[in-house]
Amino acid sequence: MIGLIFSFGTELVEVRIEGKKVYFRNSNLQQFATIEGIKLSEAGAIREFPDLKGNKEWRKIVIERFKEKIKAMKTEEEISKYIINDLKKYGYVPMYKKRKGFRPEKIK
Repeated sequence: MIGLIFSFGTELVEVRIEGKKVYFRNSNLQQFATIEGIKLSEAGAIREFPDLKGNKEWRKIVIERFKEKIKAMKTEEEISKYIINDLKKYGYVPMYKKRKGFRPEKIK
């Protein structure tokens, strides 16, 4: 299990990676949610996948592409690096990374 903490404006966002499963939580939520349970921006999705412009099923397709990308990765570490780099593009500032059983370390 790997936990990541990001800041986004005044909000904290936590990402938990357990094997091939990825969960998200912001400072307003009490529990973790899968990608299906979080709010996605249509503008951000179209910026990442221009082929979805005008597609009414954009949300479903983005979620499926995310899941396929995660399945293709071999380790939790590889998944964590992908998520850190991807969220940085959208203004999320990586703060801490915690591996199961270890103290949190600052992300550089």
